[in-house]
Amino acid sequence: MVTYARVLEKSIIESLKPGRVVLLVGARRVGKTVLINRIAEQFASEALVLNGEDFDTQAILEKRSTANYRNVIGSHTLFIIDEAQKIPEIGAICKLMADSMPKLRILLTGSSAFDLKNRFGEPLTGRKITFQLHPLSQEEFSALENPVETSGSLDKRIVFGNYPEVLHKDDTSSRIAYLKELSEDYLLKDILVYDGIRNAGKLRNLLRLIAFQIGKDVSYQELGKQLGMSKNTVEKYLDLLTKVFVLYKVEGFSRNLRKEISKSSRWYFTDTGIRNVFTANFSLPPLRQDMGALWENYIISERIKYLTHHNVLCNTYFWRTYDRQEIDWIEERDGNLHAFEMKWGNNKTARVPAAWKKAYTNAAFKVIHPGNYLEWITE
Repeated sequence: MVTYARVLEKSIIESLKPGRVVLLVGARRVGKTVLINRIAEQFASEALVLNGEDFDTQAILEKRSTANYRNVIGSHTLFIIDEAQKIPEIGAICKLMADSMPKLRILLTGSSAFDLKNRFGEPLTGRKITFQLHPLSQEEFSALENPVETSGSLDKRIVFGNYPEVLHKDDTSSRIAYLKELSEDYLLKDILVYDGIRNAGKLRNLLRLIAFQIGKDVSYQELGKQLGMSKNTVEKYLDLLTKVFVLYKVEGFSRNLRKEISKSSRWYFTDTGIRNVFTANFSLPPLRQDMGALWENYIISERIKYLTHHNVLCNTYFWRTYDRQEIDWIEERDGNLHAFEMKWGNNKTARVPAAWKKAYTNAAFKVIHPGNYLEWITE
């Protein structure tokens, strides 16, 4: 079984300093546990690894005292808790450990962003550094494969996504079964146990509607009508889906020009395999009618991984006018605008929209297609 080195590994290790808490977040099954175990191996006997879902772990950390925590930690200098969001008041616990054990380094993982943030609260303000782990990226694949292998794997990765376990499945049916189980039993678990969220059916129907609207402006009011829920509830559900790493939200770009649309949003799945579960379509690219949208989702998710891994400070948007001129992806960084249009298939050229060219004369523009995408999502 091939194990891919994760881009974040080096940055996480470099961030493990006494007095600081390193937080690794991400959706379930993206490889957080494998990564922390790799890190623990490098620290050998210095590392103590516990699982926050284990009742014994919760019990031994419940007694809030320096003496208790020193007894738990012993001579270890690296303390790791997997699924740390399961431990009540974990932020206060980590603060007490950091204050009372000046040589201790702490690494926590969690699959639920909103839960972790609520549990941390004020105790770790200024003390923590957060990393987000995504499904595997092309940058991580490239470390172990040549360009011919990359090209040969592209269709499969677009359709089945890049969750680590999917790559180890030998056939289409087992990949589909795994993705279906993942989408139904794991990715939505954090939301469904969240207070007040009870209707799993409507949540899945919402994701199904979003899956068919990739690259299109999303109306909360229209979604609400189709689902029989309020606009505010739709917005709440979508916000939670971003916080558990199922969806990305992209807002419209505008400098207040008359024809620009800025009050709408677009949504992308963090993994195209999960997206295809909700469209019930795992056909390969030559047989698909939605390759434009699927390519756009895949390449934008890969770009987001790259920007996150390399800590690129960047605002991201789409751009559209009322007369339907549009650009898929805008990056605003270092005071400059960079526009990108995603194209699949033989037509790999696109003109700069006239309104964009007139309004933003110094902005760069580039088409991203299967022939040049690697340079955009890898170093």
